[in-house]
Amino acid sequence: MSDRPAKKIGLWNIVGLGVGGAIGSGIFVTLGSAIAATGRSILPITVVCVFYMLLAYWYNLALSGIFVIEGGDYSMKGMLLPPILTGYGGWTNVIWAFGFTGYALSLTDYLSSLWPVLAEYSTVSSAVLLTFFFLLTIRGNRVVTLFQNVATVLLIGALVLFVVVGIPNVDVANFFSASYDGGFFHNGFVGMISAIAIMGWACQGTTMGPVGVVPITKNPKRNIPLGIIVTCVVVSVVYGLMSYVAAGVLPYEQIAGENLSVTAGAIMSQGPFAFFVIGGGVCAIVSSFLAVLAMIREPLAHMADDGWLPNVFRKKSKDGYPYVCFFMVYIVALVPILTGMSVDNAITMLMIPTMLINAYLNVACMVIPKKYPEQFAQRAIRFPRWLYHACSILGGFCALVIAITLFKDLTPADAAVAACIVIIPLIFSGIALWKKSVDSETLDERKAEIVQAALNAEEE
Repeated sequence: MSDRPAKKIGLWNIVGLGVGGAIGSGIFVTLGSAIAATGRSILPITVVCVFYMLLAYWYNLALSGIFVIEGGDYSMKGMLLPPILTGYGGWTNVIWAFGFTGYALSLTDYLSSLWPVLAEYSTVSSAVLLTFFFLLTIRGNRVVTLFQNVATVLLIGALVLFVVVGIPNVDVANFFSASYDGGFFHNGFVGMISAIAIMGWACQGTTMGPVGVVPITKNPKRNIPLGIIVTCVVVSVVYGLMSYVAAGVLPYEQIAGENLSVTAGAIMSQGPFAFFVIGGGVCAIVSSFLAVLAMIREPLAHMADDGWLPNVFRKKSKDGYPYVCFFMVYIVALVPILTGMSVDNAITMLMIPTMLINAYLNVACMVIPKKYPEQFAQRAIRFPRWLYHACSILGGFCALVIAITLFKDLTPADAAVAACIVIIPLIFSGIALWKKSVDSETLDERKAEIVQAALNAEEE
């Protein structure tokens, strides 16, 4: 066995990882809804939204340039959240069920463009797809890895096909039509903000991949934040080209609220169209579906083991599969499908609590320079302290605006569901602390361990 240390990855590896993680199901699912909200001004909005969401995830960018945090996003939250919000952060893994609802519904929509009969049985089809992918998780992460490798190649091919075939078919005059006819600033400023909130789902992945590979990165305090910024530039260009095609080929009334298969069907023959639907829409959604299922497995198990859930949720199979936890998430994902929830609303139910947590995390970053002055003085990107504080406040504001905008656009009944999704996990977390199912002192010790590990990593 060789004693040589494993080769570490550099800046462009980080960018590749960030771009691959960011460009996925979101753009295939949300772009039509964002066009419905703002019309042709979706073009600049998609470009701007990538950087808007970078601010909404400011804590990822800020902390990665100050500390070497090997636990990624999970450890960053552990550093910044108080006990009750630590429990709430654990509950967001359960709330991801609504993301699975959105994936299943969107997958049915794309498959229906090839086999229209599925549209007549969309509820059954979505429920079957949801069940199938949850059953796949029993086999572990090998299925995910095998599929991701193939899906990435197909997805890149589908995106290139959509842009290359689409650009010559764009009617530039569409972008100069009256606002009421789907032109720029359709629905005015309110429509722009709604479109940004909707597109947040597609633009939020630029930080997650990079901050998760700190242990294998050369000079992580420099390369992780720089890689995130370069990733945002690349993703904004790709999304800008896709929105230019999606918004410029067909009349507004044909594309508003529809997925990208509608535009693809208008510019592609049958063979390329089928490739775009399968290689693009279907592969992107399935890839995200499986990746997130794998991502929440360990956090769910830790959440149960830490006492945030009743003892029955600690049950696992011989290989550590938390089947009771996954069954709970499956039921939470299935109910909205059976009750007729839309894709947009399912995504909204996930995004609201996520953005509320982010708002807190971003503002909490303001204590870092005072609490860890030596580490802040050695930050990799030498921006002024006033700019750091301004970005922390602005990042909190950006995340809060998304949560409020999405909540505002819901019907009263859906707003009540969204409120319950925010409030009930807080109540459960409070009860767990009150009953001492979770020891707050243990949480404080764990936070101290995360900080110490970050400080030790810098010294190595």
